[in-house]
Amino acid sequence: MAKRNPEPRDGASAPLAHGAMVLPLVTIDDYNNELRDKNGFVGDNANKKTFQQKIEDWRNHVRKFGDDPLGRVETTKLSKKKIESLLKGDDMEAAALIMGAVEDFAQDFAEVIKKFLKDERWSKTERIVVGGGFRQSRFGELTIARTMVLLKAAGIDIEVIPIVHHPDEAGLIGSVHLMPSWMFKGYEAMLAVDIGGTNVRAGVVEFGKEKKLHFADASVWESTIWRHADDEPSRSATIERLAAMLQELIDKAEKANLKPAPIIGIGCPGIIKADGSIERGGQNLPGGNWESDSFNLPAALMKAIPAIGDHSTFVMMHNDAVVQGLSQIPFIDDVSTWAVLTIGTGLGNAHFTNREGMKAR
Repeated sequence: MAKRNPEPRDGASAPLAHGAMVLPLVTIDDYNNELRDKNGFVGDNANKKTFQQKIEDWRNHVRKFGDDPLGRVETTKLSKKKIESLLKGDDMEAAALIMGAVEDFAQDFAEVIKKFLKDERWSKTERIVVGGGFRQSRFGELTIARTMVLLKAAGIDIEVIPIVHHPDEAGLIGSVHLMPSWMFKGYEAMLAVDIGGTNVRAGVVEFGKEKKLHFADASVWESTIWRHADDEPSRSATIERLAAMLQELIDKAEKANLKPAPIIGIGCPGIIKADGSIERGGQNLPGGNWESDSFNLPAALMKAIPAIGDHSTFVMMHNDAVVQGLSQIPFIDDVSTWAVLTIGTGLGNAHFTNREGMKAR
């Protein structure tokens, strides 16, 4: 029997394909899992709307016996900043109401995690990192911690922790792990895009000056955001706006003598096929019809931005939860199997197994 060649330590054996299940440092065991139970999608029990409903339920209970401590503002209009101030404020009844919602949401989130862990691909999970907009708040962090306590109380020994980077930045920084590091040699940064159902964010990810293992010091040098939900653009108008955002970032980087690689990494909702088209899951993207056989986002961007610096543009795209999870790679080498759950408009998910190159060397 022929001997298998040792795996290259720089991840060069990972195929360069959109939506690849084998990346330089991790194997993706599962992503965009549309887990269902008798009530529908399991993920619908742990998202932004669900948490808002928990707050509304507690407000309704309190209103039966007196004034609502949160006043007259509609629950859906409560910003994260406002909920944060209520939790930390002097009004103990208002803070207790928010804590009640945190407890109820944590109970549901723990049940969601239990159902994911019953999936064979998730059965050996050692750690779950939680991202998404919900994570970036005190009440979000309390929910995550309470969820882990509930799981341990149920006899499930698993870590549930907040993702290290700010979720907005994690969705960009993770792109550096879509390709082997040798592709970045001679460059200081790359372009990254995070496309969602409400916003499009583009940024320049700087690799870092310290050359730490697995881009541990990578950071967002500059970013820009467009809330497309306010404009309701067509698909073609979205691509035009995104291309303009990227070109502006390229120009800024060049003026600052920051040399970006001719590479754009994209995180996008849905199942991403090897050719860069979206198989399913893109129904909330601006303008609709992103799953059309005749549309390909990477190809459209390469046409709009044919070159970065002196070289032709190369685009790599993957699922947005996958990309956000990849940002955790520098901080996850003490376990073998792990997952990410992103709490936002929906519940994004992905499961990973570390490859040989992740071991400390």
